[in-house]
Amino acid sequence: HGLLKMNQKDGFDCSSCAWPDPDDHRSVAEFCENGAKATASDADDRACGPEVFAKYSLADLSHLSDRDQNNLGRLTHPLVKRPGGTHYEPIAWPEAFEIIGRELNALKSPNDAAFYTSGKVPNEPAFLFQLFAKQFGTNNLPDCSNMCHESSGAALSPTLGLGKGSVTLNDIHEAEVILIIGQNPGTNHPRMLTALQKAKRNGAKIISVNPLIEAGLNHFKNPQDFMNPLRALGALLGDGTQITDLFLQVRVDGDMGLLRGIMKHLFEAEDLNPGQVVDHAFIKEFTTGFESFEQNIRNTSWEDIEELSGISRALLLEAANIIAHKQKIITCWAMGVTQQRQGVQTIQEIVNLHLMKGAIGKPGAGTCPVRGHSNVQGDRTMGVWEQPTKIFQDALGKEFNFQPPYEHGFDVVESIKAMYHGELKVYFGLGGNLLAAGPDTELIAEGMRRQNLTVYVGTKLNRGHLTTGKTSLLLP
Repeated sequence: HGLLKMNQKDGFDCSSCAWPDPDDHRSVAEFCENGAKATASDADDRACGPEVFAKYSLADLSHLSDRDQNNLGRLTHPLVKRPGGTHYEPIAWPEAFEIIGRELNALKSPNDAAFYTSGKVPNEPAFLFQLFAKQFGTNNLPDCSNMCHESSGAALSPTLGLGKGSVTLNDIHEAEVILIIGQNPGTNHPRMLTALQKAKRNGAKIISVNPLIEAGLNHFKNPQDFMNPLRALGALLGDGTQITDLFLQVRVDGDMGLLRGIMKHLFEAEDLNPGQVVDHAFIKEFTTGFESFEQNIRNTSWEDIEELSGISRALLLEAANIIAHKQKIITCWAMGVTQQRQGVQTIQEIVNLHLMKGAIGKPGAGTCPVRGHSNVQGDRTMGVWEQPTKIFQDALGKEFNFQPPYEHGFDVVESIKAMYHGELKVYFGLGGNLLAAGPDTELIAEGMRRQNLTVYVGTKLNRGHLTTGKTSLLLP
């Protein structure tokens, strides 16, 4: 029953990813395997109570697989691991709150604590959590956005004035060209393949850029087609829809060179076909700095482009030819771009490509950073950010009658390092699993063990809960 309500107009959104739902027709099964698994887990009515933790030590539980830990059921009682203890044991809520208050108040500075938030947290708890941290006196609010589309926001907000995607699902259906860079939809956003299939059937050309070949971007058999008598036989006997028209197996961290190569070809095509490739009217009305940008691209040598990208000049020409005379262009990207050392600069080049083509702010055209967690953007909007603006802090302080901190706090990587080096003494995590999500599991684990107090708030047990400070609270 729950699956039939998932992503329906009278139902609920899947918690597995942030891919949008169609505005018009929705399939009976408007979900993927990942979503079905997530919903089954969320609907689990098994209880992981004190008897489980009395039977199994933290070491015993750590030997279980992640799946088996999750399948123990929903956490039901507040639990504590006391100094020197080997088990979580029950604790009354008042004592749990007293421990948190005592450890926080014992810190030399509010900045000796970090408050981590997961994108699985809804807006209201996220708002209260950041308010709690700021009333305590710190902006140490690392969150999963630091490991997600932080660089997208940093690149898009100053250039386009919008730190998130500028397209809708219908735009993807209308696009003439779609670039997919550093993203594996078949693995991480399977429902996106349905949108790409519809775009292909409408005549779109798709360019895929990735160091690894993704099977789902080669050919896709839509499970929904088996329910359509007009398409079922073809889906059964055929190879499926060919999604990618041109695959560019770029070097790791080489996307900036690839984008510059495409744009260099476009400028050369404009020289041969004046006014037919570059949208000068759009550039004149809506952009600044075009001359220096053009000069920079033209001055980048083909030798550097090919070395950085790992893609030949000839293949880049194929990509440029697909784009050259089109304006309905969408670029999609994910962690393969955002987590590069030059992530911000690479996304700025994506923006430059769209601006030179006038491919922004019109049907079938724009930027599409594809997010993972269902509420990464919501948490940030609610004020979960280690670098809050003065406007936000002023408004928060006025509304709740307190003096908020203005000094920037630690992001995820800075928090991990600070825990490891003993600069943080208390870690408070609302949802998520920093141990698994962060970039260095062993270093994170050692940093957690060096905390005076770790506080984990969650619905189900995960491996991060088993890596504890001297005292640890596990709160449902």
